[in-house]
Amino acid sequence: MKNSDTITMAHGAGGKQTSALISGIFKKYFENPYFTADDASVLPAPNGKIAMTTDGFIVSPQFFPGGNIGKLSICGTVNDLSCMGARPLYMTCAFVIEEGFPVADLDKIASAMAKTADEAGVHLVAGDTKVAGKGQCGGVFITTTGVGELLPDVHTSGALAEPFDDIIVTGDIGRHGCTILLARDDYGIDADVTSDCAPLWKPVEAALKAVPGLHVIRDATRGGVGTVLYEIAAESNVGIHLSAEAIPVDPAVRGVTSMLGLEPLYLACEGRLVMFCPHEHTSDLLGVLKGQVYTSGAAVIGHVTEENKGLVIMTTEIGAQTILPEPGNELLPRIC
Repeated sequence: MKNSDTITMAHGAGGKQTSALISGIFKKYFENPYFTADDASVLPAPNGKIAMTTDGFIVSPQFFPGGNIGKLSICGTVNDLSCMGARPLYMTCAFVIEEGFPVADLDKIASAMAKTADEAGVHLVAGDTKVAGKGQCGGVFITTTGVGELLPDVHTSGALAEPFDDIIVTGDIGRHGCTILLARDDYGIDADVTSDCAPLWKPVEAALKAVPGLHVIRDATRGGVGTVLYEIAAESNVGIHLSAEAIPVDPAVRGVTSMLGLEPLYLACEGRLVMFCPHEHTSDLLGVLKGQVYTSGAAVIGHVTEENKGLVIMTTEIGAQTILPEPGNELLPRIC
């Protein structure tokens, strides 16, 4: 590692350079009682059922206001487990690193992963490293797999939305997608927008303790809140009614999307959840969410109806009703 400031093909060859890379960066940040140098990690089995998920991350640029691909890879997997009511326990990660990638940047990515994993209470227990030739992968790709322990008596699913459920978002929407768009500097727009990227297990745990009967929890990542709502409307065979005035959007995000003709409901979030809650428990849920760091901006944006099944209807700021266009074609900006 001392002889090179960039990743070389030798770092992926399995010899001493690979060992130096693993010990100099990954072991330095990821070491914990379960982190292994063997072919597989041996772990204590959780009680009851487990949830398991996997995801790949290829975001460009890999460093952006509010995070980087390393932080994003932990948040994405932690949040997927959290939405199922599963306490994140263990994660693995696989890196594909392009020849010539700066070692200092890889160090920053690994550091962000370790810090975020520690905040979420999850252990990084195993991984893999491959080096691709120059021009083959565009920097670094990360694939993560997570295992979590389901909380007892919790069952959430996009198929469980019911008429009269209130629909809650846990903060202002579209910030991650807008941040990535601005970071690419394709449009020459200067705006102060920071990604909402965050690990959300703690607010989810608090929410489920307060309202164990939550019907749906879904993270609004690629495709944003609008795509999530259409997915749930289809899965549960219900209609969804939104109030445009109630949807929280940061003024800077609103300005950027207005200039470019984009809909904030279809911009990606990486630290926002959509929850479907029985109406009688909504005030309890909001009280808990507003007391958490990453969900203090929680708001009710609509409700579930028996009419217009499979559709999302929105009441506009002037009181008219319109069908929210279904997501389709290429969503901009593409984030992965």
